[in-house]
Amino acid sequence: MDPSADTWDLFSPLISLWINRFYIYLGFAVSISLWICVQIVIKTQGKNLQEKSVPKAAQDLMTNGYVSLQEKDIFVSGVKIFYGSQTGTAKGFATVLAEAVTSLDLPVAIINLKEYDPDDHLIEESWDYRYEPLGPANIHCLDMDIHSFLPEEMVMDLEHGSPIPWRLQRFKTISNTKYNSYWVTSKNVCVFLVATYTDGLPTESAEWFCKWLEEASIDFRFGKTYLKGMRYAVFGLGNSAYASHFNKVGKNVDKWLWMLGAHRVMSRGEGDCDVVKSKHGSIEADFRAWKTKFISQLQALQKGERKKSCGGHCKKGKCESHQHGSEEREEGSHEQDELHHRDTEEEEPFESSSEEEFGGEDHQSLNSIVDVEDLGKIMDHVKKEKREKEQQEEKSGLFRNMGRNEDGERRAMITPALREALTKQGYQLIGSHSGVKLCRWTKSMLRGRGGCYKHTFYGIESHRCMETTPSLACANKCVFCWRHHTNPVGTEWRWKMDQPEMILKEAIENHQNMIKQFKGVPGVKAERFEEGMTVKHCALSLVGEPIMYPEINRFLKLLHQCKISSFLVTNAQFPAEIRNLEPVTQLYVSVDASTKDSLKKIDRPLFKDFWQRFLDSLKALAVKQQRTVYRLTLVKAWNVDELQAYAQLVSLGNPDFIEVKGVTYCGESSASSLTMAHVPWHEEVVQFVHELVDLIPEYEIACEHEHSNCLLIAHRKFKIGGEWWTWIDYNRFQELIQEYEDSGGSKTFSAKDYMARTPHWALFGASERGFDPKDTRHQRKNKSKAISGC
Repeated sequence: MDPSADTWDLFSPLISLWINRFYIYLGFAVSISLWICVQIVIKTQGKNLQEKSVPKAAQDLMTNGYVSLQEKDIFVSGVKIFYGSQTGTAKGFATVLAEAVTSLDLPVAIINLKEYDPDDHLIEESWDYRYEPLGPANIHCLDMDIHSFLPEEMVMDLEHGSPIPWRLQRFKTISNTKYNSYWVTSKNVCVFLVATYTDGLPTESAEWFCKWLEEASIDFRFGKTYLKGMRYAVFGLGNSAYASHFNKVGKNVDKWLWMLGAHRVMSRGEGDCDVVKSKHGSIEADFRAWKTKFISQLQALQKGERKKSCGGHCKKGKCESHQHGSEEREEGSHEQDELHHRDTEEEEPFESSSEEEFGGEDHQSLNSIVDVEDLGKIMDHVKKEKREKEQQEEKSGLFRNMGRNEDGERRAMITPALREALTKQGYQLIGSHSGVKLCRWTKSMLRGRGGCYKHTFYGIESHRCMETTPSLACANKCVFCWRHHTNPVGTEWRWKMDQPEMILKEAIENHQNMIKQFKGVPGVKAERFEEGMTVKHCALSLVGEPIMYPEINRFLKLLHQCKISSFLVTNAQFPAEIRNLEPVTQLYVSVDASTKDSLKKIDRPLFKDFWQRFLDSLKALAVKQQRTVYRLTLVKAWNVDELQAYAQLVSLGNPDFIEVKGVTYCGESSASSLTMAHVPWHEEVVQFVHELVDLIPEYEIACEHEHSNCLLIAHRKFKIGGEWWTWIDYNRFQELIQEYEDSGGSKTFSAKDYMARTPHWALFGASERGFDPKDTRHQRKNKSKAISGC
């Protein structure tokens, strides 16, 4: 055997491999590449499967800073309606809104802010805590712990109940549960119905909520994103007659929520109790208009549609938020844009239902870098544009203060809701701004059970007295108002006006119809029933401010032509009207306090210059020749310690008489803080009168009506020959007023020309204590029950 051939056979395979080594390398490369590809595909599939389960929350949390796990196709899970009410209007609106939301098949919760603690629960309106049972499909992905994608300081153990200083800590896990318990952005929509009360303050029920919200909005520990997940809308209730703080609470709540990061779903609504300035004619109509817009917006949110909120920078007439159609956006993208907008926008952000104050050019100028010296010119230009816009709106009939309805007529003072409320209280409403009601003392005297204090002091026949008013509106909201502030308020006449002839005619007819209802009632005296059908006296003190009525002088003349005496009460806020007033039988001025601070506290006037108006009214009273009266209402702990100040006011107006009456408690009212504790005892009123008389030497105590907790102080000129002449000769007055009218006002007369002697039983110190012995006093079985009087 050839040894060389054996060697060749041994190395020939190696040589062949060497010669074909390229193909071998290529095969190895292809194999490794295939292996790598297979591994990549496997890992990609696992990652996609993992992202379809819980790690979606982790990604959102790391990229956006919040958890956005959402239930499929659910964009609104419910509505929470918060209300802060004093008189019950906001509460009623909450009920109406809840009914409308329920029609959309959404759960609704109505919450009284008085029973709500924002410190514990407000954050819950931004985030929902969810618990979802684990399924077989996502068990494999639970090997990943929350610490793998969240910084340690961002994790809070739910069991410890640690404080939550910032939004990323809302994502929680419970021991051994990991991803089946988590926090997500709330799908609720919160609605706040808040009223503005005295001096622009919130109502008592919303006081703590507003205080907490204000402090939180400026507390750096809460920050701009504390309520980032909340969606909200605000409707404010107010009265534009209080111009300096109209709807202040609604504006503040809107602003504070925005500052804490909450998202406004629609512009703030503003309801106005002033029917003249109300955009839709009444606060109820304002709310209905806002409610319609809110329900429409809520329906859009339910469908996942999102309308871009106006930030105030749109060009005039081209606001993107008002364009037709909807804009669908990713949740994370929308909130990122909003956060960026919050960080870059400097101006106060809250919207209102009013018109835009600035045009696009003005905003552009203000947001650009400008020289300080040019800033004044820019602001002047802005103010000029605003004035021109208001003038243009006024000329075109769009100016709200005109108080016109769709037909161009002035609006009626009595709205449908007000008409319903006053009718329930027993008012017989006349036309668009007047009313009449039967006094309880009229009923009492019909049955022979005694008359009112005017019967004791001035000889009025109470069963023949008609209590009415040609103006339900008033310029004050007194704490002791026995009508519980159901009447409108205003500082001037801007309503539709009825003619005095119609008012008087219907007032007498309504009064007679109410008297007729007592026919056949047990105890009613036949002769007094017949007399009661003929009105002899008119007390213009029912409610409101009669002197506001522009035709008050014509109305008074009509009364006197019908041989009806006139007792007119004014709240001392209209001095010019008092000076221009024609003679009346007796003119009253309510002197509810003797200092500026106490008057503001008790009367709560609308006028800013209320104190000067008050003093001018008293001065105007001093020049009147007919009978004048100060009417003092004592409220214990509020105005009973101001004797010296009262004495000074007496010298200012020099009235003929001073009525001092303890405040009448008319039951609990959310519109007033008055309680039985503020009602003075009759002995306390007597003591006050004694002390006051000591400071005004020209006056003495003349009469007393214990049942009304009232005393009369009279000027000594009415004490003739040791006898008091406080009563009125009504027939003589009618003669004098007729002569005055016939002479064109040249033949005047004074209070002493128609006075009459006061009977003994009406005098202070008499055993009857002011009760007419002709009648029989009737004591109620329940003596503890408070009985209101006129």
